[in-house]
Amino acid sequence: MELKLALKVDDLDNVATIFANGITDGTEVEVRDKKGNSEIITVHGDVPYGHKIALRDIAPGEHIMKYGECIGAASHPISKGDYVHVHNLDALRGRGDL
Repeated sequence: MELKLALKVDDLDNVATIFANGITDGTEVEVRDKKGNSEIITVHGDVPYGHKIALRDIAPGEHIMKYGECIGAASHPISKGDYVHVHNLDALRGRGDL
């Protein structure tokens, strides 16, 4: 069976972007970085193409880092391999209250 691919773009990233279709709960993906390192991670949940998975456990309030930039903060505990999206991430930009 062919492994599905996810990419970690920056050393600061704690999420990787899925570059495959058909990612369902329990699918193993190969996470690669720009240095040539790779790791197999089991995905929790169904993840659409172009969406994110956690590369490690992330605590509530901790910044979510993608492409070396903060894209929000965890609103709930996130486990390694979890789908990271609006159900467990709060945007921090453009809110007007910060």
